[in-house]
Amino acid sequence: ERDFRMRIVLPPDRQLKRAKLHCCWQLKHLLHGYQHIVKQRLQHSDNLVSFILEFKTVLEVALRGYPESLSIPHPQYYSQLITELETLGWDKLLFIDSEFRTLRLKASDSSARQHILTVKLKAKHPEESPECSADVPVPLDMAWSPQSTLEQLHSQFLLVLDTLADFWEVLDEIDGRTWVLEPERPCRADTMRRIAIGSNVSIRVDVDPRHPRMLPESCLLGADHAVAPLRNKLNGNMHLWNPGSSILRNLQDVLEIEFPSPATHEKSSFSVECGICYAYRLETAIPDQVCNDPRCGQPFHQACLYEWLRALPSSRQSFSVVFGECPYCTKPITVKMAAPKS
Repeated sequence: ERDFRMRIVLPPDRQLKRAKLHCCWQLKHLLHGYQHIVKQRLQHSDNLVSFILEFKTVLEVALRGYPESLSIPHPQYYSQLITELETLGWDKLLFIDSEFRTLRLKASDSSARQHILTVKLKAKHPEESPECSADVPVPLDMAWSPQSTLEQLHSQFLLVLDTLADFWEVLDEIDGRTWVLEPERPCRADTMRRIAIGSNVSIRVDVDPRHPRMLPESCLLGADHAVAPLRNKLNGNMHLWNPGSSILRNLQDVLEIEFPSPATHEKSSFSVECGICYAYRLETAIPDQVCNDPRCGQPFHQACLYEWLRALPSSRQSFSVVFGECPYCTKPITVKMAAPKS
């Protein structure tokens, strides 16, 4: 039961295909995200009446999808927000949207790493707690009360960053002194690193943000003949793990190896293309299935090898595992069906 003002400007030939739609700011706010649909209906409607009816339907859908947009903040909301930003410091504000609802605040940790806290304010700010998000590996639980301010929120965020400083120090060392195969462009929330050991041999570690120097979850990847000796060393030397040292130093001591580094090796030494699709990266995946024959050792993407073997009449499947022959040397090879993406 609300009224909105809109104006449709028609060209001289009265064709809706080149018509222009102008809305009041409240209506424009409600239709955020639906502009392409409105434009499409305006260009394809038979006449003005049919467009108005379709426009009304789109608006009703938008109103159901954005219940918050029905409540326009009280003027005190804006004055309160400006006061809080002045107290916090305008230098810490990176971005604020046109609706004064979403803010991005910058923060530096003890090692001068730059971080961003995204704050989404509610219409009844500060009575309602805002939604906070950041590129961190732990849940961001921020305390809030009707008396809280953005400055206090920012201070809480700095405390969270301090608790994670050791975690990022450990990963920064891995990123700087080894060849990280995955993720390709790690973010501050990523806890996993897949580190190159040799050609088609790597180790995947998942670091605990709360205990970054403890033995992480580890998985050696590669052909059995190359991985088996490393797995034996990992299991046999686990007692040597020293929580006072970095994960990188400990891994090298336990595995009795030196990781290839950007100072000693080119990344191309480890970026061997898949033997089926002839690409290194398939979306985000890299070749991690390797023929176990030492004379072959050809790597494949899991998805490529699975589809290849499934198409061969000589292959057989048991549950999610396919048994077949290596496309290159015809030696036995198996592959599991890739887990569905979450």
